[in-house]
Amino acid sequence: MIVPELRPWRAARPHVVRIVRAVKPRLARVARVVKPRAARITVALGPRAAQLTEMVKPHVTRVAHAVRPRSGRLTAPQLTAVAATMGLALAAGAATAAGPWDSSGQRTAERDRAAAWGREGGADHGGDSGTTAEAPAPAPSAASVLTGLGGATSTTKSAAFGPNLTAVLDKALADGSLGARRTAVVVDVATGKRLYGKGADDALTPASTTKIATAVAVLSAAGADHRLTTRAVLEPGTGKVVLVGGGDPTLTARAKADSWASLRTLADRTAAALKKRHLDRVALSYDTSLFTGEELHPIGVNDNLARVTALMADEGRTDDSTSGPVRRGTDPAADTARTFGNLLRAHGIRTTAPGASSSKATPGAQTLASVQSPPLSAIVERMLTNSDNDIAEALARQTALATGGEPSFEGGGAAVADQLRKLGLPLAGGRFDDGSGLDRDDKLTADLLTALLVTAGSAAHPELRPVLTGLPVAGFTGTLSDRYAGDAERSGIGVVRAKTGSLTGVNTLAGTVVDTDGRLLAFAFLTDGSMDRTAARAALDRTAAILAACGCR
Repeated sequence: MIVPELRPWRAARPHVVRIVRAVKPRLARVARVVKPRAARITVALGPRAAQLTEMVKPHVTRVAHAVRPRSGRLTAPQLTAVAATMGLALAAGAATAAGPWDSSGQRTAERDRAAAWGREGGADHGGDSGTTAEAPAPAPSAASVLTGLGGATSTTKSAAFGPNLTAVLDKALADGSLGARRTAVVVDVATGKRLYGKGADDALTPASTTKIATAVAVLSAAGADHRLTTRAVLEPGTGKVVLVGGGDPTLTARAKADSWASLRTLADRTAAALKKRHLDRVALSYDTSLFTGEELHPIGVNDNLARVTALMADEGRTDDSTSGPVRRGTDPAADTARTFGNLLRAHGIRTTAPGASSSKATPGAQTLASVQSPPLSAIVERMLTNSDNDIAEALARQTALATGGEPSFEGGGAAVADQLRKLGLPLAGGRFDDGSGLDRDDKLTADLLTALLVTAGSAAHPELRPVLTGLPVAGFTGTLSDRYAGDAERSGIGVVRAKTGSLTGVNTLAGTVVDTDGRLLAFAFLTDGSMDRTAARAALDRTAAILAACGCR
């Protein structure tokens, strides 16, 4: 049989030659990679390889004789025919040799082996991995922070650390840069068992790790789906519009609001509602009565925090930042009301200037329009990731409102403590004078911080998951985005998730970490008396990285 060389092939030949030349080096690299594996496969097949060769040989011989041209040279299409036939023959032989097969199309040997393996898999989910000495060990299965810990379906491994963990952490925490006092706790999140403790019940100033407690309290009190509402209302028969604050610390007046509540949207809707009522001139006022007590934090005027008020846009910031320290306006509520008035005027609604002080809307006021915040779950995540003090103080007051308390600094702190007590958490020695941790009189223990994290991962409290998902990721997000850069900390990148804390002399870190065995651990490190903030932070990061790199026994 002579297979003529087709005209299209003659035209395509130069292109094919170029492709072959380009691919040849890559095929060589692939061959080098595959060669060891092919050798292992050959050894494993043993006698089956010889059988397979004998099965295929007659087919190949017949095809070669059939397509051999008179000239003695094979053309490209003829070579293709031979290769295709050989491939089919090899495939058929391999399938036969690999059998037998059951009626469902599954190889019976594979089915039987899978049954014998039980719960083994490609990742290290427990037990023998089934890999050979020559094969690479399976990657550990990192425990998800969203696993229902303690539940029947939990796959998170429990830790099996021993004396070695104590030795390595004792050495790490002996770093002189951490100051005179340091406490620490490490807990296996799957079981709640304490693996390490150093001054676990000693209460120290927690700084911003206080926000973990605030987050747990507000989520358990108000619910993860709760939203905060800012309204514009009309006092009947007066032509007076009141902008009513709902205690939403994420309200924004910027053109790009993303998913946050927009003061611009509220103005758009309010103007439309007024025009329907044939009102184009109103008196404007504002209501901040939802929160009570002193607005100024005990630390005084500070770039880390605005005055705490129920009505505030963009956290009273005087630039276009969304997080971090910056100068704040002296009266955020009045500033927000003035901005709202300007937005109404842009829609043709003339307004009087809002007064220097707020005035409470009456119960009979009619709602013209409203905007809502994202759910508390999203607000909590933003607070933890950015260590946002304005959000923290607002959420402490929201905890008080949800539980019938006084929405003030004192009332918010009391509400947070009461809510944690209801959850059965260890509060001995604890003190909450604010929700952000800026107050140095706040006191927490490492035992309480790890208990908060374990509770947040519990199957019994799915509403608390944002506490874990909001923690900054080492080397990637929030207050940990620029940390873990040193060689000694790099093992923590991506697997340490932790809330940072920092005041003069105080450095803290509390969060979760997945170790090399795939175990999820909760940890809390609190230190006091450091004279070098940079060195102390690096020491804490190294300590957390030790947990990430450890499969210590």
